Amino acid sequence: MDSTVMETAAMGAAHDLSPLGLFLAADWVVRSVMVMLVAASIWVWALALDRALRFRRLTRDAAALRRFAEDGSPPAQDNAWAEVLVAAEHAAREVVGEPAAERRHHIASAARLAVVERTARARQGLPVLASIASTAPFIGLFGTVWGIMNAFTAIARSGNTSLSAVAPGIAEALFATALGLVAAIPAALAFNRLSAMLGEARGAASGAAERLARRLGLAGSTRARMAAE
Repeated sequence: MDSTVMETAAMGAAHDLSPLGLFLAADWVVRSVMVMLVAASIWVWALALDRALRFRRLTRDAAALRRFAEDGSPPAQDNAWAEVLVAAEHAAREVVGEPAAERRHHIASAARLAVVERTARARQGLPVLASIASTAPFIGLFGTVWGIMNAFTAIARSGNTSLSAVAPGIAEALFATALGLVAAIPAALAFNRLSAMLGEARGAASGAAERLARRLGLAGSTRARMAAE
């Protein structure tokens, strides 16, 4: 049998190269890096799923707010953009009797401000995804460099440079880089997709706010004319 094949077979028998085996055989620093990256990966998936559901609801509720502005169909009480409607109605009461153009401008400004504030709160969590996407590969690389340093230090002490002596330590180190990519790639994809979803929801809500300002402004002007008559 070829000597390389024999060394590889001996290495497989002596070392567990499964993910769990690589974790258990790693240095405590590399283990800490692995645990951190696994936790970050779980956090990414949980956060991405939660925000995807929330942003989908924001888009759906913005459509309901637009229907109310167009035909008067009342939105549900738990509408995610309810504060936009509240702000618009409050602004409409403040400018009763003013010219229609001024009323619409005042109501639209209040509604747009409410949209911006609601969007800012909905955005919470996205910076975490961006941070994980940008830092996880480097954290994994740190674990890899540390593991390789330990592997070569062990080789220098033992004087054994065979494949069976080098491969396990290198595999443990490279596993940290792989975990870094496992955390970073979904985080980057989720950040980009969720940012787009939030932008769509904000655009829909902004359009609904403009229509709402027009509706309330016209209604206020009609009431003012009736009172004058």
